[in-house]
Amino acid sequence: MKAVRYVNTSGETRIGRLDDDTITDAGPAGPKGFVPTTLAWDALGQAEEIGAKPPDVPVVFAIWPSSLIGDRAHIVLPREETKPDYEGELAVVIGTPTYRAYEEEAAAAVGGISVFNDVSGRRAQMETPLKQYTLGKSFDTFSPMGPCIESAEQTDLANLDVRTTVSGEVMQEANTSDLIFPVEELIVYLSAGVTLEPGDVIATGTPGGVGMSREPPRFLRDKDTVEIYIERIGTLTNPVRSEI
Repeated sequence: MKAVRYVNTSGETRIGRLDDDTITDAGPAGPKGFVPTTLAWDALGQAEEIGAKPPDVPVVFAIWPSSLIGDRAHIVLPREETKPDYEGELAVVIGTPTYRAYEEEAAAAVGGISVFNDVSGRRAQMETPLKQYTLGKSFDTFSPMGPCIESAEQTDLANLDVRTTVSGEVMQEANTSDLIFPVEELIVYLSAGVTLEPGDVIATGTPGGVGMSREPPRFLRDKDTVEIYIERIGTLTNPVRSEI
């Protein structure tokens, strides 16, 4: 079952169920629609790509909810950010309040899955010795998510194909089996001392092939289009434009 946020013919923002090309209305989306409050990163593939030792525990940071946009919305590149990058990731949406989960409880806490583009301003992220992950990943429009939220029932989250293309060129191609930390392990780790609330989002990590690791580097630029496909969910598509 796929849940979507859409605008009807009267201009109202609604929530609905998507079956093939048909949307069944499920009610109003609310003044702000879906808003995530917690996101995490686990460096899928990138540790190997840059020659670093995989971390012993997940590297975690927050992303501001104001950075969230949906499918087909523009990623807007701030004038100050000279190295905007893409990161295709599986997103996990928490379905029930979760605190100090065991692995079995962690699996049951998954309310749905989606596609996430963890757009990363490498200039801001790397400009200090302490690394500004939260700033570099929280610019407005830097958290595209969609095109829907798919039920996680009967889905092996550790075996989903992931592919990222930028303006038609394949940049990332992998499988969630390559995750350094499985989804359940991320939930166990994050819920130790922090209550995960329904609607919170965990972005699980990205494969190798990001722009900063290419030779020469391939950062996002005006008029690009980023498409991220994840098996069973679909394709998240976002055009890119420079800030005016």
